[in-house]
Amino acid sequence: MYFGLSEEQKSLEDNIKKYLDDNASIEIIRSVVEGDLDKANEIHRGLVDLGISSLMVPEEYGGLGLDMLFATVVAGALGYGTAPCPYAGAYVMAPLALSIAGSDKQKEEWLPKIAGGEALIGVGISEYIGARENAGIEFSNDSVSGRCLFVIDGINADAFIVSNKSGELFLIPSDSSGIEIVELTTVDKTRTSIEIIFKNAKAEVLPGSSDNKSAADKVVDAGRLMLSADTVGAAQVMLDKSVAYALERKQFGRLIGSFQAVKHMCAEMAAELEPCHSMVWHAAHCLDNVPEESRLMACHTKAHVSEVGKQISKTATEVHGGMGFTDELGLHYWFKRIGLNRQLLGSPELIREEAAKLQGFDQ
Repeated sequence: MYFGLSEEQKSLEDNIKKYLDDNASIEIIRSVVEGDLDKANEIHRGLVDLGISSLMVPEEYGGLGLDMLFATVVAGALGYGTAPCPYAGAYVMAPLALSIAGSDKQKEEWLPKIAGGEALIGVGISEYIGARENAGIEFSNDSVSGRCLFVIDGINADAFIVSNKSGELFLIPSDSSGIEIVELTTVDKTRTSIEIIFKNAKAEVLPGSSDNKSAADKVVDAGRLMLSADTVGAAQVMLDKSVAYALERKQFGRLIGSFQAVKHMCAEMAAELEPCHSMVWHAAHCLDNVPEESRLMACHTKAHVSEVGKQISKTATEVHGGMGFTDELGLHYWFKRIGLNRQLLGSPELIREEAAKLQGFDQ
């Protein structure tokens, strides 16, 4: 039995990596981080032209109707190229939420726009996972009030999908009154997170999420899987760069790759990372085909990949020595991206608690 990516998936991965290699070099990423929004928008538009916005939209609404494995392939390639553009929230979690929980009217209004790259929807579902003090969403009289932290892909969004503590999902157009957006400062400058303060903002319930937590669970699982794939892609490029650097950097008249300590560091990174690719693929397969295992696999994958990514980002920086800590090589972009992925939608500690509860270990 063959277990791996299909030719179509490999081709999609290669095309996105090549596009980012040509259009999102370290110098360009640096300019984006320093505020070149035109360049960021140009990169985003090119990726939309490659089809990332239509992947998860059903065919009847103008999308490609592909499965979660295709989505993880794209996420991994975007992490590899440290793409400064929306994806996990706007093009995976949002269309999934609308597809499984939206009304016919909501689907007809938003899904074709998402597929065509004409609309961005930010997703704020952290309040369902674990609302912080003085945060949370309250819904009454067709409006929402409260605070929503770490809204994914919320910058310049046309609408937001947010959740309350019970897992009910709400759709709020960004031009509604009573919305205050606060840009959050995180370690990862290639992607922007926001906090939203709602004060009686007009909202629509996604009817399929009322009195049914499964819709929110699926959206969270998909988001965690996208972040995991992004981390695997970022860790892979840090490993690749470490090996290349070890084969060109000389010290004491020898390539540092010939030193046993450096060999062991690179070998350990490769041994830890290689199984993570298969783990992400299997978790994606479960989300579409093995629903009874999908939540547990999403939890295990996010927790494990977060730990592996943290270790690889640290070791890869050490392999580069003093240069690894400088801005010149740009390793810190992937390092910080991995760090933010680790915390979004639940830290490894929180997710392990969820996995324990799913298996009845809290009884």
